Amino acid sequence: MTSQNSHCNSEALKKGNWVKLICGASNQDLSSIADLCSVYGAAGVHCIDLAADEAVINTARNAMDWVFETHGKKPWLMVSLSDGEDAHFRKAWFNPDLCPSNCSRPCQNICPAKAIANKGGINSKKCYGCGRCIDRCPLGIIQEKDRRLTLKDFAPLLKTIKPDAVEVHTAPGRAKEFENTIKEITKAKLQLKRLSVSCGLQSHGINYEQFAEELWMRHKFLRMHNQKPLWQLDGRRMSGDLGAGTAKIAVRLWKKIRPIAPPGPLQLAGGTNETTITYIPNISGPEGIAFGGMARKIIQPWLIEAEKKQISLREWPEGWEAALSAAKKLINPWLIRKSL
Repeated sequence: MTSQNSHCNSEALKKGNWVKLICGASNQDLSSIADLCSVYGAAGVHCIDLAADEAVINTARNAMDWVFETHGKKPWLMVSLSDGEDAHFRKAWFNPDLCPSNCSRPCQNICPAKAIANKGGINSKKCYGCGRCIDRCPLGIIQEKDRRLTLKDFAPLLKTIKPDAVEVHTAPGRAKEFENTIKEITKAKLQLKRLSVSCGLQSHGINYEQFAEELWMRHKFLRMHNQKPLWQLDGRRMSGDLGAGTAKIAVRLWKKIRPIAPPGPLQLAGGTNETTITYIPNISGPEGIAFGGMARKIIQPWLIEAEKKQISLREWPEGWEAALSAAKKLINPWLIRKSL
């Protein structure tokens, strides 16, 4: 069943029906990561893109295992890295020596990741930075600390996580940094289904032809290391995925780049939302699309309510069905597109 799912995911890239969920590369919405992965995995996304953090991956993988056992669907697990500014994640931390022996440890009771045991401090591999414990500490000794990834962290982390795919966030002018990043990734000796390259030209002062040249340079490095590319075109980064305007920008970038892009499937991102498909030709469109902010936004009411109830969406049938219906409404138009 797993190999069959993997084949279906690969076929979706060939047919133009590929849909990816972006769960984010920061601490935003991490408290809802399991519900996001469960809902969109059950809805039928082919890939789930996650922050490069063990706690995040473990939480998502448990949800994805549940999706496979319950619905028979197995999205690829993709990990996002950057060849520029280090990805960083907030972690909670405290010195256990400062805890009084009679403390009832309310921090332990509130921690959804079970990162705080009966004794000692916080297990950073389990903590995903939701921050709930900080306000619960009666002494106020719990702090926020950034955990930053450096280039040398990439290979050991990937060996531990063993993702199906990796995405490298890059930018024009960072070809050398990209090459060094690919070298570190290959040290993990993983058989990746795809190595995705996420890049945009907005705010970089270059034209479409120069942008394509940047992609061709990345293609050269990927070929040198026998990696299969997937090109994620970021129409408008950090746009909040709002309105038809951002959707048009994402589609316009694809239309301009498609004739001059290097080999490999092209996938839209950055500004994608429910209106994006209305600007795409039925047959000759991009091979895939990624939804981030919009995917979270449309099921947010049920995520918030489940959190209030202190349960997961899977434990709340009415909320689960409503959230799943909303998720399907967003991605189904892509899943049923005509083949290329």
